[in-house]
Amino acid sequence: MRSDSQIQASGRALALVRAYNDGAGGNDSGPARPPSMIRGMTKSKIAVSLPPQLVERAHQAVAAGRAASVSAYVAEALEEKAKLDDLASLLDEMLAETGGPLTAEERAWADEALGR
Repeated sequence: MRSDSQIQASGRALALVRAYNDGAGGNDSGPARPPSMIRGMTKSKIAVSLPPQLVERAHQAVAAGRAASVSAYVAEALEEKAKLDDLASLLDEMLAETGGPLTAEERAWADEALGR
């Protein structure tokens, strides 16, 4: 059975996930970054090796008008990954402050609350 503090932490975590998914950020680092922010950033050129199927998906996104270029597609994917990493770190911190990792029962409750 979960304690009151665990239930409150679960509620806070759920609210943060919803806010983060809605673009509200979910932390105190300032206002949420709009998706178009990467278009105005200073750019650095790098070389990366990617599996052919990922390169093809990037080209398909450009052809379908879902990305301005392959570089823009990759930049948006990296931005999303960075957001997920930030959210994972925030969740780890919250769990550490409220009694450690979720039990299987708590994880099932969270999955149900998130509609998974």
